[in-house]
Amino acid sequence: MTSDILILLAIIIVAMIFFALEVFPVDKVAFFILVSLLVTDLVSPEEAISGFSSPATIAVLALMIIAIGLENNGVIDLLADGLKKLKNLPVFLMIPVFMIIAGGISAFINTTAVVIVFVKIISELSAKHDIPMSKLLMPVSFAAIIGGSCTLMGTSTNLIVNAIAVNRGLERFTFFEFTWYGVIFMIITIAIVTLMHNFLPSGKKTTIDEDYNLDEFITKIIINKNALIIGKPIGETFLFNNEDVEILRLKRDGIINDKPGKYIPLKEGDQLLLRCNLENLIKLKDLKDFTVIKNKDTKKLTFPITQDEPLEENIQVVEILMLPNSPLIGKSLKSLKRQDLSGAIPLAIRKRRSLRNPHTRIFGNKRDQIELRVGDRLLVEVSESVLEELSKVENVTILQVHKEIRPVKKSKRTISFAILLLVIGLSAFSIFPILKSALIGCFLMIFLKCIDLGKIYSQVNWQIIFLLAGMIPLGVAMSNTGADVWIANHLLVIFQDQTETVIIGILFLITMILSGFVSNNATAIIIAPIAITIALSMKLDPKPFILAVLFASNFSFFTPIGYQTNTIIYGMGIYRFRHFFIIGGVISLALWITGSLLLAGSF
Repeated sequence: MTSDILILLAIIIVAMIFFALEVFPVDKVAFFILVSLLVTDLVSPEEAISGFSSPATIAVLALMIIAIGLENNGVIDLLADGLKKLKNLPVFLMIPVFMIIAGGISAFINTTAVVIVFVKIISELSAKHDIPMSKLLMPVSFAAIIGGSCTLMGTSTNLIVNAIAVNRGLERFTFFEFTWYGVIFMIITIAIVTLMHNFLPSGKKTTIDEDYNLDEFITKIIINKNALIIGKPIGETFLFNNEDVEILRLKRDGIINDKPGKYIPLKEGDQLLLRCNLENLIKLKDLKDFTVIKNKDTKKLTFPITQDEPLEENIQVVEILMLPNSPLIGKSLKSLKRQDLSGAIPLAIRKRRSLRNPHTRIFGNKRDQIELRVGDRLLVEVSESVLEELSKVENVTILQVHKEIRPVKKSKRTISFAILLLVIGLSAFSIFPILKSALIGCFLMIFLKCIDLGKIYSQVNWQIIFLLAGMIPLGVAMSNTGADVWIANHLLVIFQDQTETVIIGILFLITMILSGFVSNNATAIIIAPIAITIALSMKLDPKPFILAVLFASNFSFFTPIGYQTNTIIYGMGIYRFRHFFIIGGVISLALWITGSLLLAGSF
């Protein structure tokens, strides 16, 4: 092993730890990789920035722009609108129908955009017709992931793997070349999920106050001058002896105490971050000993609004989901201003669960702030007059809509759908490569005013673009240093005298396990060059190896953190890790065995 290979492996290991533990955002980790490779001279400056001009990166960007146009003009809503007519179907029939539709759409449209639309539709069906969300959201997410792996444009991972293969001098994939594999995987997944739907949560309907724990607030108080509580140890106050109150933080003279003990005496000016129920919150507000810190930009609320309380005329409670690049990301409930929400009043935050970095599930960088993250839901009070303005806040989606707030011109919807069909046709019939087809579609979307440039800049998920641009030089570095050959040679010792089925099976399993904890794109970029080198060294057709990486990188089912759509539905608080591990684990096992046999049989 050379020093260059050792340095590269160290960079990869550190990056994988960052990805898995969610220490930093994925785009920041990608920049770490890019700069590390550049500083250690593993890539040249031109190679370091080659990811920004990579066909895969540009194709993904163009397809994102097309997906934005389709979503904004109601094409995805139109394709999924028929689902509302299925409200009377029994659950065991509704699940496969929803999965087939979600998977079919995801084969041609950005998977995350499709799942977000389905989340809104299922939320509406659940609210109006008592259809259990818990029985549908996970199946839809799984089906969308499988659907995205069916075509070349279905997901960015497919484009990346195809670009790596082309860069290695191999033949590019055609649009539908591996679709029949995906259809088989889809049939298996639908069958397993339908048979195991009883393992999904029961979907017990809860009220808004129960769903958002509105009887348990997180608030900040300051101890006032001459307060009777001054000088008393925490353990002798009602803040300690009350099971409905929990002290989360003590801030004194700018110093934060993570675990204030019961013997610490309280002082004037102490800031306490508390979790408490409604009764104690009202008690704190009435006591002269404390000042409850409020947001000056929001109106004064005696207590949060629940479903049982009368609202002002034309006032309703709406929940919104935080998407990547939302301007609300990083803001706390206290720092949110009415201007941020177009006049809506923030009431409560429901944090998505984070297995990789549970500390940030509650606290932000300032440690006494509760900050919004991707996948969190924000409950707001909004008047009918500002509901439409709220819908225009970039990169958030309204989950509960009581009326159509964004009218769409039928002509633009028709044009957008026609552009999508044109892109599919140009690529499917090999008239143009996927990159050229996507750029033509992107141009037509802008030229025909189906989307404006302002929307593009604000709605594109730039995290994915910078992730790709930062990760692609990693593949270049593996080739420059010979790391792919070194790893492949060591794996060849294991693969010696093994059948093609065992070789493909091991490669498939390693890739699938890694993708459960690391981004599917990052997994593909790391494993694909190694798989190609192994195939060429064994003088075997590299396509089955490449397809094994392509499918296994996408198949992140057994954890909620490997694929963005799983993270979104996990963040809604309906599922637990065990639901992904049990149902996703069975699916992963079945697809691993099936995929290994199918791909090995193609030699």
